[in-house]
Amino acid sequence: MGKGTVGGGGTTMLRRINVASVLDAVRRSAPAPLRVAELVERTGLARPTVAQAVDELLDAGWLQQHGPDSADRSLGRPAIRVSLRGRAAPVLGLDVGPHRVTVGVSDLAGRKLSLVRRSGPGWTAQELLGVIGEVIKEALAEADVPAEDVAAAVAASPGIVDEHTGRVQLVPSVPGWSAVDLIKHVRGLLDCPVMLDNDANLAALAIAAARGGTGTLLAVQWGERLGAGIVIDGRLHRGTGAAGEIGFIATDTDDVINPDDSRGPLERAVGSEAIAALGRQAALDNPNSRLAELGGEQLDTADVFAAAAERDPVAQAVVQQVARTFARALAPSVLVLDPTAVVIGGGVARAGAVLLDAIADQLRLLTLNHPKLELSALAEDAVVTGAMRMALDEVWQRKLPTPAMTSTT
Repeated sequence: MGKGTVGGGGTTMLRRINVASVLDAVRRSAPAPLRVAELVERTGLARPTVAQAVDELLDAGWLQQHGPDSADRSLGRPAIRVSLRGRAAPVLGLDVGPHRVTVGVSDLAGRKLSLVRRSGPGWTAQELLGVIGEVIKEALAEADVPAEDVAAAVAASPGIVDEHTGRVQLVPSVPGWSAVDLIKHVRGLLDCPVMLDNDANLAALAIAAARGGTGTLLAVQWGERLGAGIVIDGRLHRGTGAAGEIGFIATDTDDVINPDDSRGPLERAVGSEAIAALGRQAALDNPNSRLAELGGEQLDTADVFAAAAERDPVAQAVVQQVARTFARALAPSVLVLDPTAVVIGGGVARAGAVLLDAIADQLRLLTLNHPKLELSALAEDAVVTGAMRMALDEVWQRKLPTPAMTSTT
């Protein structure tokens, strides 16, 4: 038999492998379309085999057909081109927090079809389930995707996710959340495979994908909550389940984990609520400062960073205090992991250079090899982006062959 052929009568398994190989080649090119000749080159399959696979995928609705491009027309070669039909298997990502629910819907090619956020003062577990249902319904309507068409969904939550029970432990500020079967609830809304993961882990996957390349990435998710994900050569490091819980790092020798407080010591010290509180206190102590002008007792975290960017010395002192506390807590992790980069996502990432430069100055004093320190452009969308990406991976794992399988005989 020749390269890439299925053989005389062929087999169902080889045909499936060949079809999957063609689909994978189109996926890797998405959203750009490919000609049959390009698919032959990328898969190593014979042209008739590729043509047959393309026909099957067009009939099944996984691919869509395009006319020839201008180069083909000018050369008199009306070659058709094919690309993924994005709505063949849309996916949903869900980011659940004590004060906000975000839902994103993505098509098969990774294009975002909708993104809906709902914020609140804080919900009980049952209230939160109701909000989740409302936001999912709104996001699907905005994306014009029926619930029954969703191919996979991933939900993100703060806390440690028990991979055996699918429940969240060390639940942040949501009474009764650990007793909720979130996977079952979302599956009832969508009737598709549903997975649950830690929010910082999903943010790390999204940030790693956006950066590309290999190496070790320490991705910090910094907002009201504080956690991190560790990605090594493209693979998420979970440890025994609690890797990256940097919010529980002690900030001084007397600070210990309080089992009655869902927040860890570092989270209490430099989470967004703590930064705003430091700014409000500084405004009260310095009534002539820019912080006092911006609102005093009504200050939020963004106001603190805005005043520091305007070179207000009182605000700059607050930022320096936050940077010093954060860097001292993070330095041991940097020394142990020796990461290629430390990337900060979450709402605090919108602080910009005023915070990043202050942290970099502190880390340089505390570490040997100095990793790249960056702010994620995804900011607070990192978690829901990672959730959609994991849902897409789930779809492709079910559709494509395993690496051990081969498409040639």
